[in-house]
Amino acid sequence: MGFLLSRRWVVFAVVVALLAYLTLLLGQWQFGRLEDRKQENRIVSTNLRAAPVPVEDVLSTDRQPPAEAAWQRVTARGTWDDEHTIVLKYQTREGGAGVDVVTPLVTDDGTAVLVDRGWLATDNSGRTRPDLPPATAGTVTVTGYVRQDATGGATQVQDLSTRAVSSQAAAEAVPHPLYRGFLDLAEESPEPEQQLALTELPDAGSNGPHFFYGLQWWFFGALAVFGFAYLAYDELRGRRREGTPAGEARRRPGRDSEPAQQASVHGQHRARDEG
Repeated sequence: MGFLLSRRWVVFAVVVALLAYLTLLLGQWQFGRLEDRKQENRIVSTNLRAAPVPVEDVLSTDRQPPAEAAWQRVTARGTWDDEHTIVLKYQTREGGAGVDVVTPLVTDDGTAVLVDRGWLATDNSGRTRPDLPPATAGTVTVTGYVRQDATGGATQVQDLSTRAVSSQAAAEAVPHPLYRGFLDLAEESPEPEQQLALTELPDAGSNGPHFFYGLQWWFFGALAVFGFAYLAYDELRGRRREGTPAGEARRRPGRDSEPAQQASVHGQHRARDEG
C-alpha cells in the first residue's frame, strides 16, 4: 500500500476529498433550500386560507411588509389614480407578450397603495406606452394579496414604466405617500368594465426539485470516493500480480531458457570441431 504515499496518489486523494466535501456542502445547501421552501409554503398556505384584513393592519409607509405576510389578503377602499398608472413591461403569459397594469389606489386618509390590476396582452415592445383600459371611476373596494417590493435596477420608473414593482422607486413618480410593498388584485367592487388577467397564485403544495438535487450532489460525492477506492484497489491488485513467480514467468516468457539453449548449441558445435 506504499504507493498511496506517492506524490501522484496523494494529489489524487486530495482532489477527491475536496470534490467530496464540495458535493456534501452543495447537498446540504439544497436540503436547506428545501426547508426554506417548506416554511414558505406553510406561510403562503395559511395566508391564502385566512380571511382578509384591512390594509393598514399589514402595510405601513415606513417598512417593508414582513415575509410572514406574503400572499396575505387585505382590503382597501379608495379611488384609483389612473393618471399615474405604471406599466410593468415585458410580462408574458403562456408565451404571449404583455404588460401588467399597476395603479395607485388612494385611500380615505390620502395614503396610496400600489395595486397590480392584472395582465394585458399587447404587442408593446417596451419603447411606447400601450393603450390601457381605464380604471373604474369613483370609490372602489379592492381585495389584494400582499407582495414585497422588488429590488435592483429593474425597479427604476421612467415615463411611468418599469420592469419590476417597487413602492420606493414608484414614490418618485406618484404624488401620494405610499404604503411599502404592493398588492396583486384579487377582487374589485364594483367590477371594472374590462377585467384584466389576474395574477396566478403560487403552488403552496410544491416543494420544488431541491430534494432530488440534494441527493444528486451526494451521489456525485459518493461516486468520487468509490472511484478513488476502486482505482486504488486495481493498482494494488496489479502490483501483487506482478510480484508473483508465475507473473514473472508470464511477464518474461522464454528468457530464462535462452542461456541454457545457447550453451547446449555451443557445446555441440565445439564437440564436432574437436572431432
